[in-house]
Amino acid sequence: MGGDPVATSDSSPLLPPGLEWADDGIAPTDEAKAPPTPGPSGWIRQRLTSIASVAEWLFGLASMMVALAVVAAVPVLQFLSLGYMLECSGRIARTGKLSSGFVGIREAARAGGAVAACWLMLLPVRYLSDLAATASVIDPESSMAERLRALVVAMSVVVPIHLALSIARGARVRHFLWPFHLLWFWRASRTPGAFGRARDATLGFLVSMRLPYHWWLGLRVFLGTLFWLVFPVTLMALGHAPIPVAPVIGFIGAAWLAAMALYIPIIQARMAMLNSIRPMFEWREATRAYLRAPWSISLALVASLLSAIPLYLLKVEAVPDEALWLPSLLFAVFIFPARLLMGLALGAAEHRRHSSHWAFRWSGRLPLVPAAALYVLFVFLSQYISWSGIAGLYEQHAFLLPVPHVGM
Repeated sequence: MGGDPVATSDSSPLLPPGLEWADDGIAPTDEAKAPPTPGPSGWIRQRLTSIASVAEWLFGLASMMVALAVVAAVPVLQFLSLGYMLECSGRIARTGKLSSGFVGIREAARAGGAVAACWLMLLPVRYLSDLAATASVIDPESSMAERLRALVVAMSVVVPIHLALSIARGARVRHFLWPFHLLWFWRASRTPGAFGRARDATLGFLVSMRLPYHWWLGLRVFLGTLFWLVFPVTLMALGHAPIPVAPVIGFIGAAWLAAMALYIPIIQARMAMLNSIRPMFEWREATRAYLRAPWSISLALVASLLSAIPLYLLKVEAVPDEALWLPSLLFAVFIFPARLLMGLALGAAEHRRHSSHWAFRWSGRLPLVPAAALYVLFVFLSQYISWSGIAGLYEQHAFLLPVPHVGM
């Protein structure tokens, strides 16, 4: 009697709080299964974490746009910018999700933060260097000039070491603000395998960016697109030839270019989606994709063509090579969303097996004709306002490189 467990009103023995009897044994109660409700401090911490994550993502997107603009202004490396945009479009087409198109944004935030921190921390060195140079001009033998020169030499050694150690620790904001990196370096040097792990992490970060893949994709799409554009653009350029049939030749080239402008964005997105040069010659597949999602692809085509028109105003004046990335930034900002929309539209077409109703197929063509005509009109007029003249007709930044002047 004394050793029996205490029983409840239904003759079941009592259990510790949070447990109950089940058919197959003891199971937690509903109260125990429910996750604990965060307190005020936990709720605030979660919100701050969410805000910091969103801010990091937005900063990464801005950093990626700047990186694309800088790369687009460098010859040969320009294909890397085109390839990245196409890869984003291809990923969206494969998955059907817009979120899949923002590739490497978190990595861009880390790299962009490191570049911004290095630039800010080097400003005092540059400022003191200017002061030292000014003092040397005013009075080279003064003690102030000597002190400034010595301070510049010391900071030129200390600041780069601090930046290198900050990047080695992870290149986060707190790492650049922490002044005692030498202690960390001393402990890391005495830890077996520390430098090997740092090396592997750096190589892993570089490999995750897939720079050779993006460059090769951009080059293949560039060459394939140029193959289809060079003939109609050349006919448009021949419209100025001193022959009687020159206007007719120019009109044929303009009509041909308008037709190409309605196919090339679809073909480029399919090339990126399949990672193959074969879709560049599959015109029927591009037509079938349109028939499965006519309005989605029509809106994406209109966005691709109209977003490129205002950028022709930036081709009026030649830009110095060192400042070419500034107009290229606007080119990237205008063209990148159009690439994403085309990937989203192609993804919708790829996930449908049958063509849409004939009413949607024919009504979807209505906005394409005026958009293509308006685009060709601005391309034709650009030879009179562009610094490159007739050669600017071949740049075609809506389909090729996102840069105002190629090869300058």
